[in-house]
Amino acid sequence: MKSLISSFLVVTIGLMPLSVPFIEQPSWAQTQTQPQDLQQLLESAIQQTQQGQLLEAIETLQHLLTLARQQNDRETEALALLWLGFNSYNIAQPQQTLEFFQQALPIFQAVGDRRGEANTLSNMGDLYKTMGQPQKASLYYLQALPILREVGDQSLEGTTLINLADVYNSIGKPQQALEYYNQALPIMQETGDRDGEATTLNNIGIIYRSIGQPQNALKYYTQALPILRDTGNRSGEASTLNNLGVVYRIIGQTQNALEYYTQALSILRDTGNPSEEAGTLNNLGSVYASMGKFQEGLAYYKEALSIFREIGNRNGEAMTLSNLGEVYRSIGQPQKALAYYNKALPISRESSNPNEEATILNNLGLTYASMGQSQKALEYYTQVLLIFRETGNRRGEATTLMNLGGVYDNFRQPEQSLEFYTQALPILREIDDRSGEGITLNNLGGVYRSMRQPQRALEFYKGALSIFREISDRSGEAITLTNIGSVYQDLKQTHETIKNWKESIDITLKIRGNLVKENRKEFLQAQPKTVIALTNLLIEQNKPEEAYEWFNLATTFELADYTRLINAKVSNPQAQQLIDQWTQKNQQLNFLRQQLQEDFSESLAQRMRELEAEVNKEAEEIVLRFPEVADLFETTPTDIAQLRESIPKGTTVIHPVLLTGIENVPDTIAIFVITRDNLTVTKVPLDSTEFDNLITTTYQKLNNRFDSEFVKNLAPLYDVLIRPIEAQLTPNQPISIIATGKLRYLPFEALCNLQGEEECHYLIQNYSINYLTRLSTRQIPVTQNPTSKPKILAIGNPKSEGILALNGAEEEVKRITTILPESQSYIREKATLETFKIQSTQFTLLHLATHGCFNPKGCCLSSNCDKPDLEPNSILFADRSFNIADAATLGLKDVELITLSACQTALETNSNGQEISGVAYLFERAGAKAVIASLWSAEDGTTKAIMEEFYQNIKSGMSQAEALQKAKLSQIESHPWYWSPFILIGNTNRF
Repeated sequence: MKSLISSFLVVTIGLMPLSVPFIEQPSWAQTQTQPQDLQQLLESAIQQTQQGQLLEAIETLQHLLTLARQQNDRETEALALLWLGFNSYNIAQPQQTLEFFQQALPIFQAVGDRRGEANTLSNMGDLYKTMGQPQKASLYYLQALPILREVGDQSLEGTTLINLADVYNSIGKPQQALEYYNQALPIMQETGDRDGEATTLNNIGIIYRSIGQPQNALKYYTQALPILRDTGNRSGEASTLNNLGVVYRIIGQTQNALEYYTQALSILRDTGNPSEEAGTLNNLGSVYASMGKFQEGLAYYKEALSIFREIGNRNGEAMTLSNLGEVYRSIGQPQKALAYYNKALPISRESSNPNEEATILNNLGLTYASMGQSQKALEYYTQVLLIFRETGNRRGEATTLMNLGGVYDNFRQPEQSLEFYTQALPILREIDDRSGEGITLNNLGGVYRSMRQPQRALEFYKGALSIFREISDRSGEAITLTNIGSVYQDLKQTHETIKNWKESIDITLKIRGNLVKENRKEFLQAQPKTVIALTNLLIEQNKPEEAYEWFNLATTFELADYTRLINAKVSNPQAQQLIDQWTQKNQQLNFLRQQLQEDFSESLAQRMRELEAEVNKEAEEIVLRFPEVADLFETTPTDIAQLRESIPKGTTVIHPVLLTGIENVPDTIAIFVITRDNLTVTKVPLDSTEFDNLITTTYQKLNNRFDSEFVKNLAPLYDVLIRPIEAQLTPNQPISIIATGKLRYLPFEALCNLQGEEECHYLIQNYSINYLTRLSTRQIPVTQNPTSKPKILAIGNPKSEGILALNGAEEEVKRITTILPESQSYIREKATLETFKIQSTQFTLLHLATHGCFNPKGCCLSSNCDKPDLEPNSILFADRSFNIADAATLGLKDVELITLSACQTALETNSNGQEISGVAYLFERAGAKAVIASLWSAEDGTTKAIMEEFYQNIKSGMSQAEALQKAKLSQIESHPWYWSPFILIGNTNRF
């Protein structure tokens, strides 16, 4: 069962700020009995204050205070203290402010000045509010209110009511806050305070939204908006637009939400309000993420985070970090998600905001649940539920109930799971949370399916699907379609199963199309295994070609063939402009390449290399910036239709596909056999855990030349991977293998057809073998005969001393360059990267007999090293190392083969084989047609012998695969450790 688990993603920050100033300015300047000299001093101090001359005003007020005390003028003394407090607050001296107010208050009370007393009490409330002491603030506001009503000061009464409401809202008492806002609203309307009226309407809307009444919130926001526009309050207008966006997001009207957020963002940028701007960017990010447009969501969140950090807004920083974590969790990168959440949590605790803390704890629980750590998730959710119930946060309570239901679902306790989901559902409907309602209906469907009640399950799933389509939640729609398909499979309604699963995969691929390249693979791998289930079902329905088409479409990641950019058309005008500029440069490059073929010179080669690197780099940048351009590099159904025609005659492609983890279906491996004329599939049962262990131990045995029991592993692998399709293979004809996952570690050449008890007949003894990263029209060209002559550029032993020395490699390059005419070698200090870059444009075969490391952790060359001797993913030259991630800048369009004879992959048994396929990917991206790499570091003497014979065979007219086969066969009597690590990935042309 595949269950959606809700996340409390939408944590909006750009709410309406109160427009009421902290610390009310005293509204009078004299008393009836005030002496003329004191009155003049007070008026002077007020004028200085209003002109921003605060220090001068404080000096004047200190003088006034001294005179008032000398003359025993208590009222003037109190006024001076009140104004001193006001100015001290404005120069950020809160403790001094409090002392002045505390001195003023008893004097106003002693002389019976009720207005002054109320003003001081209200200001003391404001001060405690800004100092983070809301309980004390409320005590002073409550003392001020009856006095303000007694003296008839409606303006200050309205302001105090708003601030009192704000305090109650901040301590999680929304109903009391609402009561005070409703008292303030008619006062603002009666006094004609239009800004105050709009602020109050907005804040009432915020309360209704927080207690789960979004329609009431909309009513108040829409009343506030025209008032703010009439008064020209741009900041208030932006905040109200933001709040409207929040509510429309909650009720599932995402396009309306985007429209209001975009309007708000424009105003905030015009008016220069960075805090509100960042909040709006955050809100935009949440909408795009909810629509499955995760790349846009990430971009908005990262922009918001930068602003919050720049202005020191810690609350905003915490919630943005949490939202970034949520996006990475959604696209299948839980470790990144945890890193962001764990950065956010201590910041949220600093601010003593329980709802914010609960939100982050909730998301941590979600992430651990997604990683299969349900008990840890349960601990977080239990904390969260308590916090949300204490603060009256209905939305948070419902979300946590949903997540608790999900945990008990994972514990296979359906009754408890149902209890939590059914508690959540009425709350979600009460607060009009359509997204949460859809998720809960989906999850209820899952529970009923697990209880073998398919019709009830379909009822809930279809209810969820309707909601997800209504609110444009594409991820939810895809997962629910998968679940509906699974129910139909239970009911043996195969046609409906296939229809729903295909629709689910289509949506998943469209969502993936909105991600930049670096996030696509993780996203697809994190999705339900719908494609595996569909592939299996289509095979069972005797539709092997359709099964392979869907598997290939959903799981193949096309390499960057930059020529696809030529004259490409996309909808984004900025991307299109860059493509057009790139096309012009590419035309210049082709002209230079033609010139170079006619008349080679090093200067022209240098210019061509620089331009080619520039062209390839620009193409990479375009792809990274614009997801719609990245789509040009992905396999499409049109490509797949041409695949069989592109396979050379006589070649058989073998593609093993593990069909594991499918509910109620035994684990199998499907072995697709594809030729130019036919496609078949054979399913072989297996235990996935045992098979995985078999691959791991086989690699370990092959990598140990002293292990004599390797046959015990190679024979069972032959029985699983080759024997079931043996009859479809023609002896002495080429085989191309597409290996995925750990199978990439396996040299298929060494698979053993056991004859008798101990005699091993290796696969390579019957077939020449090459490997493909995927099936592609680019990977296997119809034209098989390069027009240029084979000649080698060989680089060897660039570091001739110490542990980096490769003396055998030096001899190797000297020997092989004598085999093919016009070949050249560069050794020791001459084997520089710059030489390689310039000279490589003249050669069809590049041979690098130098250290290389394709392990992301780096490589050790000695038995005892504290840190790696070689950097990860690098090739060593005399002057410096080269990071193969930059291979696209090399410009190797005319290169048929790159041989890496001394490089080590240092593969790890817990990896999935991406290192070795990554090498081929990167060099193919640079333009090379094929790569020979080694699965482990081989012995010098054997390597030299195999390489010499390989190039001799190339010279005699063999294809690259045939040449490597014959070279290996010359060493076949030795342990496979010596001859099997060298594999050919890519095309297998003959010269």
